Parts: sequence; C-alpha cells; structure tokens
Amino acid sequence: MTVPASKSLTNRYLLLAALAQGPSVVINPLRSRDSRLMLAALEQLGATVEHLEDWEHSGVAAVRISPIPDLDPDLASGRAEDQREDLDAPAAGAAASETRIDCGLAGTVMRFLPAVAALTGQRVHFDGDPGARVRPMGAVLRALRDLGVEVTGFGAPERGEEGYLPFTVHAPTGITGDVITMDASASSQFVSGLLLAAARMPHGLTLRHAGDAVPSLEHVEMTCKVLSQVGIEVSSPALHTWKVEPGPIKSFTVRVEPDLSNAGPFLCAAAVTGGEVSMRGWPKHSTQIGRRWTELLPAFGASVTQHPETDATVTLSVRGGSLRSPGAVDGTAELTPTVAALAALCTEPTRFTSVGHLRGHETDRIAALVTEIRRLGGTAEETADGFEVLSPVRHGGLVHTYADHRMATFAAVLGLVVDAVEVQDISATSKTMPDFPALWAGMIDHTSVGQL
Repeated sequence: MTVPASKSLTNRYLLLAALAQGPSVVINPLRSRDSRLMLAALEQLGATVEHLEDWEHSGVAAVRISPIPDLDPDLASGRAEDQREDLDAPAAGAAASETRIDCGLAGTVMRFLPAVAALTGQRVHFDGDPGARVRPMGAVLRALRDLGVEVTGFGAPERGEEGYLPFTVHAPTGITGDVITMDASASSQFVSGLLLAAARMPHGLTLRHAGDAVPSLEHVEMTCKVLSQVGIEVSSPALHTWKVEPGPIKSFTVRVEPDLSNAGPFLCAAAVTGGEVSMRGWPKHSTQIGRRWTELLPAFGASVTQHPETDATVTLSVRGGSLRSPGAVDGTAELTPTVAALAALCTEPTRFTSVGHLRGHETDRIAALVTEIRRLGGTAEETADGFEVLSPVRHGGLVHTYADHRMATFAAVLGLVVDAVEVQDISATSKTMPDFPALWAGMIDHTSVGQL
C-alpha cells in the first residue's frame, strides 16, 4: 500500500512558495484539514492558489502558488518610518481592515504564520478551535516582540494568562531585529516557524535556543533541509543555534514525499497481528521522524526488510513476530501514540521518556494515552517527562479521541487485537489523513481474503 504525502513537508513548502519571487509548484501535496487551513491562510495574506488536478499529465495533483505581493524589503527593514507621515496607517499594500486567520487545530498554521504575517505589514488576527487555544504560543510571540513586532491580545485573558490564541500581529514599521534567544523546549515548531520566514527578514535571523532540549529536533532538521532545497543559506554555528541569511527565495517545483508518521499505524498493524504490510515509495533518506519506524518496529519484535524501487525509494516490508517490549523508548515525539499502541499490547512494561512536550499537542497526549489505556483495562502512569505502560489492555470499550488524529489511530491499532474496541470519532484523522478510514478498511479487507 501507499500513504498520502507528508503534512509537515507540505505546509513548509506551501509557506515558502508564498514567500518566493514568483510562482512555485508543490506536487503531491497532502490534502487534509491542516493543509487546507494553511492554503486558506496564505490566500488571506495575499498569495494566489491554483489547484492542478493532473500535473503535466502525470496523474498526480499539484498546487501552484503565486507569492504574497508587496513584501517590500524597505518596509521590512523598518525604514518605512521615514516614508510615511502617519505611522498608525496600514503598511503599503496592506488592507485597511484586519485580516483574520483560522488556525483550526493546526500547529503549523498557528506557529509558522505569525512571522509571515509580520512581513506583510498587515494587522493579522489569529484564532482557532477551542483545543488550539490551550496550545502554547508564548515563545513565538515573545520572539516576535523582540524583533519589533506589535503583538496584542496574547491569549487567554479569561484565565489571566499570556501566550495562547487568540492574538493579533502587526508590524507597521517592519521587522527590526535579527538576533533572538527563545525557549523552544515546548515545541520545535517555535524554531521552524521563525526560520521559515527568516530569509525575507531584512537582515536574516540568528536564533538561539535557551532552555531544556528542543523536542523533535528532526523537525528542525527538516526545516533546514527544506530551506536549503529552495536556495536559502542556513547554518548551525553552535549547538541549538541556527542562522538564516537574508535573500530572495527563487521559484521552485518540488514533489512531497509520503508521510512516514502516518505510515506508522499500517506498519504496526503487521507487528501486532503477525501479518505483513508493504509500503511503497518509502524514501531511502528522509528528515521525517517517521524514518525511525525501521528501528522502532524491530525493537518490538517485528522484522523489517527493504527492496529497492528507484535511486531514491524502496518498498518497506514489515512482518510481525513475537510482540515484545524493548523496555524503554526515547524521544518518539509525534510517533508516540502509535508506539504506545504497541506497548499497550505487550506483557512487559514500556517506559516513554523525553516526550513531556506532548502535553501541549492537539490534546494533552500523555494524559489521554494513560486514560485510554486504563479505560481498556491496562495499567499506565504519567511521569515527569513521559509515561509508563505497566500492563497490557485487557478488554474492549469506547476509546475517546479528544479531536486528536493520533489518538484515533492509536485506538485503531488496538482494535486489530482486542475485541469490541470502538473509536469515538474516527473523523479526527481528517487533520492529516482524510482517507484513513478507507485505507484502514481496505487493508483489513485485503487481509481477509488472504492477499498480504
């Protein structure tokens, strides 16, 4: 089987296309709620989006994006102060009325686009789903203030807290700073969101992280690789420090690789049932954290083989064996709910470490996983930086998804082994994989007639 394109890569390419010098084409973009929200937001900021159903007669869909106009480098440098008599007037080319961005529950929209909004000179209001209003944003918003951007609202006034949706971004005199220090220990998206817009800042950006380790560093690595792919000079002169040089972003055409995180539930299906699943188009080299499935699945007793397809891809095959716990897994980031499904079917305990940041994802994933494992008769406990699965699930029941796509797929994996598991809201998977129910049913139907 195959899975849809990577959400993380899709939204990075879409954003950079909106900042480029001319029209760019993103081939095989993910079609999901998160990517639709990104496209809608970029259109609100002034980009033009054209959907191409059959790119160059290849049978593959694409999106052509014409960039946001009037990203004036003089305005961005702050020199616009001498060019306008009324500093309270909107920046050149900006609409007089406030632009509104719906972030939904998409971290890549709420954390990547505030810096882009600042570049436009527009007054841009960000808000999203109720679940998004509890996801931390403070590090990004404080960094923007340090760069000379006006940030108002700053979230959660009813709770007396700062650093959450909703908020408004406005930079009438442009971005003035070029060096910031921030604490990104709650999310790597804080780093990526600023680096992606940095080439269009007048002096580029040097970003230093101060705090605990940055979670999901693979995603920062992905951001740096994507920037380099489109001709932006990016470096890491010291540990947890990144530097992006200023300069134009040339138009580009790129094809998005499959989402290796979303491949996880299907590969785990083989591991928990003793069956076999083969995934076509698996990249030989990838910055996605999902590349770790080739290490994680053998640790749980499955065998993994790779068969060459092209110079860049292989068919990855997973065959289940005797399911066992490796004892501990570390830094599994967004893969954690799916790995937790494996752990919840093992008789031995599994400890998850360096995943404390998951408390600030679509839901508090650590609390959710512990609650749902207990609901099905297993034993699990939260820890300071993660959780432990101490005994396996023992019976079915209704698994709550908390509007979180990865909690829905967690439940789906358990349902392959445990009778009478029901998923409360499988539509939550539309966030990154709208076709999940059909793909899952197709895999099961395929197996039921003996065609592995």
